[in-house]
Amino acid sequence: MSSGTKTATSNGIEISVFPEAEKEKINEVRRLIGPLSGKLALFCSDACIARYLRARNWNVKKAVKMLKASLKWRREYKPEEIRWEDVAHEAETGKIYRSNYKDKLGRTVLVMRPRCQNSKSIKGQIKYLVYCMENAIVNLPENQEQMVWLIDFHGFNMSHISIKVTKETAHVLQEHYPERLGMAVLYDAPKIFEPFWKAMKPFLEPKTANKVKFVYSDDSNAKKILEELFDMDQLEPAFGGKQGEDFDISKYSERMKEDDKKVPLFWKTEGDPAIASLPVPALDASTLESDSDTSDGKADGSSHEADTDDFPTDNPLPATKDHGNGENDTE
Repeated sequence: MSSGTKTATSNGIEISVFPEAEKEKINEVRRLIGPLSGKLALFCSDACIARYLRARNWNVKKAVKMLKASLKWRREYKPEEIRWEDVAHEAETGKIYRSNYKDKLGRTVLVMRPRCQNSKSIKGQIKYLVYCMENAIVNLPENQEQMVWLIDFHGFNMSHISIKVTKETAHVLQEHYPERLGMAVLYDAPKIFEPFWKAMKPFLEPKTANKVKFVYSDDSNAKKILEELFDMDQLEPAFGGKQGEDFDISKYSERMKEDDKKVPLFWKTEGDPAIASLPVPALDASTLESDSDTSDGKADGSSHEADTDDFPTDNPLPATKDHGNGENDTE
């Protein structure tokens, strides 16, 4: 199915126009989900439902199951309420940050540097990841719903990989942020990554596999991928760009504090005619839990089935190596 054309109001409410066949499926999902109120009603826009449908190849039953799990997670984890002061200690080294530029399509860019991991807390790392995702979404322009990841592997070694953190990361991103990834650029990734990726590609939808690009600084052809995506004058030198300013936690902290001020407006519901037109009786928790055995409401829940993963499952996000003593499992 083709994708609808999206527009948005100034406070982030997505109002989309879809072909009739897609709109019918969206309406069916909405009927099966049942009435929602407040922020969950705002979250569950037509554009949001369409993302869940695309992630499940427009299978209504699978999309409903996936969306119910996300609604339950959002109701209990409250990702939109995480603020900079809650996660600032995780951000000090610049292991993940939102760049001050966008790609040529206007998509938000998250820069990731696995070597800069500074935490042993799985819960803390996941909480910061969720904050970064929510922040990136708030900063998307009106005509975009996807983001770009730039993953800098300089200085990376296998000690930065944690199976536990990777599993929790993949779970949260695949199950609760479907169709949010536009492209992931793995820059100077260790050669060991590519055989794993080639073995996994046949099991993925072509559109998903095509989102992951390996780029190497010594390969002029691969560098064209970056030149097509970005204005190289804005890109950091680590990616072959000409923007010379390094990550500065003090400046970044001020940016995030300003961004936090946008969040209440982004999730404003009272008195908004676009929300008033949605069905908003009180949320019935049993409605969210029915037909779904996939979520316990925590960010670090167990893995779900994924028919179309939006994020690479060999996720190279910054992670701390586990030492088998359980100390990394708690804050």
